[in-house]
Amino acid sequence: MHSHDSLPEASSDPDRGFGEWPGEFRFCPMCGDSLTRRLVGGKRRPACESCGFVHFRNPGVGAAVVLRDEQDRLLLVRRGPHATRAGLWSIPAGYVDYGEDVRAGAARELLEETGLIATIGEPVWVATNTHDPAKVTIGIWFAGELTGGRLAAGDDADDVGWFPLGELPPLAFDTDGAYIASLGA
Repeated sequence: MHSHDSLPEASSDPDRGFGEWPGEFRFCPMCGDSLTRRLVGGKRRPACESCGFVHFRNPGVGAAVVLRDEQDRLLLVRRGPHATRAGLWSIPAGYVDYGEDVRAGAARELLEETGLIATIGEPVWVATNTHDPAKVTIGIWFAGELTGGRLAAGDDADDVGWFPLGELPPLAFDTDGAYIASLGA
């Protein structure tokens, strides 16, 4: 398994990271009071003076399924009009729901976007996705083995197809490109 990390380098500065990523809480989700910044765990974090709540902003989890056909082509989906980076292509992937097993989430996203069913195998790539700074995610790409279904674009994809590694369409995400490059393409 390989990894690729595109976040800025770690810093010992406790204020680093504040204001760098949008979507930060401004009000306490517990009591509704305004949040201030307080040093907690070596970083200045949004915290509530009234009830003590501290917002530890953690990345979400995304899961992708890498499928190859008999001709060694890679399955990709074209991002639909309301999806992030519409019109560009990506390995089928999406967010893992809270409480959902990561492999089950990968299989669900594959089915929703492509109509295909696969056995989800081992992780083949792990990366930090920063293409949407308001929703930083940790992506896990799993090897998949096709077991059924009918190929059809769905959910937030408007096209789906198999592509030779040397003839890929424009990709939506640098992390997909880094994984594909690791294959020697």
